[in-house]
Amino acid sequence: MMKSVSHHAGGSLTFETRGAGFSDITREIGRWLDEHGASDGLLNVFIAHTSASLTIQENADPDVLSDLSDALERMAPRGHAYRHSSEGPDDMPSHIKSMMTSTNLSIPVEHGRMTLGIWQGIYLVEHRDAPHQRRVNLTFLGSGLSD
Repeated sequence: MMKSVSHHAGGSLTFETRGAGFSDITREIGRWLDEHGASDGLLNVFIAHTSASLTIQENADPDVLSDLSDALERMAPRGHAYRHSSEGPDDMPSHIKSMMTSTNLSIPVEHGRMTLGIWQGIYLVEHRDAPHQRRVNLTFLGSGLSD
């Protein structure tokens, strides 16, 4: 009988955003898995911010991301009279957009590769207008990790 051994690795990546919009971070996360020798398991991706989020979306047609940005803006417009406004007109809409999307993703990993669909990418979604530094925490639970 083969014994199954589970390991875990954790860490974080930091990304500089250019202001509101989508940044494809798939490649950087894939490199992190390679560096840790991940084989088969589950990757958890978590963004530790309340005005930015994560999503898995189409990576082929940039119009998809533009349409998604427009839809998020319609759901939480900057021009609304929010109670929380001390940090600027983009702050409260950013919190709403973050709540409507995701701060946490779970992605299966097989043979060291994320099992994303052919047209899927992992995006950090910056909801604030100004550039920010965003930390994304990564945790892998599975087999094949380098020590």
